[in-house]
Amino acid sequence: MPHTILRTAICDLLGIEYPVLLAGMGPTAGGGRGSAATAPLVAAVSNAGGLGVLGGAGFNPDALREEIRQIRSLTQKPFGVDLLMPSNAVRIEPPQDGQSVTDWRAQIPEEYWEAIRELRAQFNIPDVRQERPAAVRNWRVEDQVEVVLNERVPVLASGLGNPAPYVARCRALGIRVIALVGNIKNARRVAEGGADIVVAQGTEAGGHTGRVGTLALVPQVIDAVTPAPVVAAGGIGDGRGLAAALAMGAQGVWCGTAFLATREANIYDWQKERIVNATEEDTTVTRLYSGKTMRNVTNPLIQAWETLNIKALPMGVQGLLISDLVAGIRASGQDELLMNAAGQVSGLITELKPAAQVLQEMVDGAARILTETLPRTVEVGMAVGADA
Repeated sequence: MPHTILRTAICDLLGIEYPVLLAGMGPTAGGGRGSAATAPLVAAVSNAGGLGVLGGAGFNPDALREEIRQIRSLTQKPFGVDLLMPSNAVRIEPPQDGQSVTDWRAQIPEEYWEAIRELRAQFNIPDVRQERPAAVRNWRVEDQVEVVLNERVPVLASGLGNPAPYVARCRALGIRVIALVGNIKNARRVAEGGADIVVAQGTEAGGHTGRVGTLALVPQVIDAVTPAPVVAAGGIGDGRGLAAALAMGAQGVWCGTAFLATREANIYDWQKERIVNATEEDTTVTRLYSGKTMRNVTNPLIQAWETLNIKALPMGVQGLLISDLVAGIRASGQDELLMNAAGQVSGLITELKPAAQVLQEMVDGAARILTETLPRTVEVGMAVGADA
């Protein structure tokens, strides 16, 4: 059977066969199953020739180290770890000795708790109080980065924020750095900070996303950060999207939603089914779940939150605000109200597949377009002379 060859400069930079990078997707159901991109999915993408990337944001340092070692037990190929480094997130400190949960929850304005009570009443969500919500952590992103560095992970990615403070140490260890951006200002910032690859992610993407469409964003980011290589993200789920990204001048693609609908993705079956059944109009951007703009498969809770017309709290605090609400939703079995991050490309996905098949079909499809379809259907040339 013929072996498809599809390579760009980032393949050599990252030591991979194909320019397809798995988005390092974190929790997608209120923390119910942890990150979506865990060892099985990461290894499957890397073994298939792409770059598997672990969604590391939700792991405490010890668990992150264990997951990295689990990946290494499943693949000998390069892989990465994605961490969140937002500059404007508010870190919620754990309660000190003798301090109760309610002591520091009281710091959130009453109008927000009234909104939560309203939502709870509207959807018959039980009042579940957690002693230690998931939003409260006794570790920092700096602690996670130390694990990545100590474990010599081949690639460090920042899904939010600027990884510049860690670039020098990464470079000294031979670790490549990837940074995701949603606008030109941040693209320039991360490139100036030394990121090896800039991922330009359009608003079509699932999870945390910006306001500019992929087709408009990618060429502008390329112009802004040249010679740094740019990878395209947002609305890319098959060979056509990969070929289009390469035609725009991107060196590869960063894909999330397409790999959520796979057997290896660490999300619930009902989440996978919702993605498979979704149309291109069944996702929406909300700040409900994290405080930052995040694209999800829409649900009645998101719609109800938006009608309240209140400003979301900063990242970190917003997660604390809704933590009890999410726990009550889970306790009442109303899974349809939980976070289900996914992009507009959901409309292209009609069945669950193994991750390796998704990647190979994407690569094969792009190769056919570039070598067969376009030469056959598009006439290209320069006319000269009087009849030009």
